[in-house]
Amino acid sequence: MRAKSLVVTAAVCALVLTACGSRAGSTSPPPGGQSSGGGANPASDTGVTSNAIKVGVIVGLTSPLGPTTFSGSVYGAKAYFDALNAAGGVNGRKVIVVQCDDHGSGPDNTACVRKLVDDEKVFALAGVAAFNYDGAPYLNSKGVPDIGGQPINNAYDQYPHLYSLYAGYYPRDGKRPGYDGKLYAGTENYRWLKENLNTRTAGVVYYNVAPSQRYAKSVADGLRQEGYTVVEKEINLGLPNFDAAVLDMKARGVDVVFDAMEDNGNLSLCKSMQTQGLTVKAKLTTTQGWTDTFGKTFADTPGCRNATYAISWTRNYNDTNYPVVAEFRDAMAKYQPAREGQLNMWTMEGYASAQWLADAMKSCGADLTRVCVEKFMNRPQDYNGDGLLTPRNFTKFPTPPATDTNCIEVAKWQDSANGGKGGWVTQGKDMDSNCFTTTNLPYQAE
Repeated sequence: MRAKSLVVTAAVCALVLTACGSRAGSTSPPPGGQSSGGGANPASDTGVTSNAIKVGVIVGLTSPLGPTTFSGSVYGAKAYFDALNAAGGVNGRKVIVVQCDDHGSGPDNTACVRKLVDDEKVFALAGVAAFNYDGAPYLNSKGVPDIGGQPINNAYDQYPHLYSLYAGYYPRDGKRPGYDGKLYAGTENYRWLKENLNTRTAGVVYYNVAPSQRYAKSVADGLRQEGYTVVEKEINLGLPNFDAAVLDMKARGVDVVFDAMEDNGNLSLCKSMQTQGLTVKAKLTTTQGWTDTFGKTFADTPGCRNATYAISWTRNYNDTNYPVVAEFRDAMAKYQPAREGQLNMWTMEGYASAQWLADAMKSCGADLTRVCVEKFMNRPQDYNGDGLLTPRNFTKFPTPPATDTNCIEVAKWQDSANGGKGGWVTQGKDMDSNCFTTTNLPYQAE
């Protein structure tokens, strides 16, 4: 996987209506990466002492969009670092996590960045989920690496010291995001639905506001590239009429539905689908909607709920038959017990972010520096987080490739799963072999 996917990033921007392998493939630090001597670690860089490493995390715990919308990653990152410290830390150094709540606000995000960089003097960041990453230019100017953050906006496609969890081949020269303001994504999600569910007519529902319209267009373009008939339905945000949109989709034979709306709009759409008798083979949600609480949120719409699929480039957090997922669940149960029953994909991706930073730091041995960490991040070898992630790297391409090969994890909500409590069940092949080579389509950065 190279470029970030629309379902992960643009979908999140639209959601909130604003611009915005296996263990056999483990990427453990190379032999010699760990210090073999018995001497004390040096205070080798900012935020690094002989026995501690200070790491920052920025999330929106008190965002106007609610306490859970942009906070899941912090719990996963903290659980990983707690487990790491219990196992001896990084070359004997304990990781100290400094958390900052940016309230989902651009100015507060800048304040968080300055606090972490100038006052706390952190070595690096991990587990970041910044809705408005206004502090990114300052962080980048100070050479502070941000490893494995959620690319909610374009900062991770623009600045060289910021490393998205989904990696990417963009130049990241600090100028315009992507290639002169254009980003790219494949159509593997639509291909999977067509080949596995025989979907042919897609409904795309969106609001009459620019971010929602922009994301809906990108979805519609990708669907048409895969041969779908597309029915686009715009909803007036001020006076929403979901029933009219649903009745038209029903009349036109829509068998799969995508939306570019926030949770309330998505729920209203599902309620209307149930009331008007629109049954589909699949209703798509984003990785942000891949949550333990999904069943409760959509309790009144069982038809829509049990037709909902989610697609990601991260292992299903319910698949504990994979040792790395079992380790994540064990760490969460031990160090974040209050999150039981509230896990989501972003929580596990925050865990993976912390792991990626830790693996980069381990590769440096006793002489831990930011330069060494970024050398690990920029190496041409793929990274897969011991099987949590599909393989990815930051090898830069001078021009966007015409095609790309991406592997995906597909899950479906099933009320019967988890002993009748409901849960997400992986469908068909897992992400190790569920791979597609598709056309790369451009879309405009906000």
